[in-house]
Amino acid sequence: MAEVVLFHHVQGLTPGVVAFADELRAAGHTVHTPDLFDGRTFDSLDEGMAYVRQAGFGEVSARGVRAADGLPREVVHVGFSLGAVPAQELAQTRAGARGALLLHACIPVSEFGTAWPEGVPVQVHAMEDDPFFTEDAEAARALVAGASDAELFLYPGEQHLFADSSLPSYDPDAAKLLTRRTLEFLDAVDRAAANPR
Repeated sequence: MAEVVLFHHVQGLTPGVVAFADELRAAGHTVHTPDLFDGRTFDSLDEGMAYVRQAGFGEVSARGVRAADGLPREVVHVGFSLGAVPAQELAQTRAGARGALLLHACIPVSEFGTAWPEGVPVQVHAMEDDPFFTEDAEAARALVAGASDAELFLYPGEQHLFADSSLPSYDPDAAKLLTRRTLEFLDAVDRAAANPR
């Protein structure tokens, strides 16, 4: 089964992020969930962003990169919103990445290199009318257009963190579909690792 490192969003390592990780674990995958906020969780996006601004956006992202230091290189990097930044950076810059799932966010590939690495499958998942994803949509479309194994999935709705079951923004139908697609992606990555070309 696949080994995964899952980075949380700006409200912290919430029960909903842990529940998502537990669903992947129940399917047989090994999932690491580093806590970039040292146990803090926040009741709103604004409170979480205030913490990130205080700690420094670069520092929080660097915590994610450092959290992967003790893990095998052959992992799938997954990130919820803010967590998509270290997930994307690691997938683009750390040799051996098996894949990336960028949930609710995507930044331009040029932030971490000239192109998406060949042989690293990637998916971006977001709601089509999510106001936070509006500025990321162009980067996501460019990523999909420029990478050989990339997909963008847009779900109906406007919620940002729709896959976190512990938040009011949770959308059970969209989250169920996202989880199914995530498990299919992980299974495909696992099959590809077992049968290299």
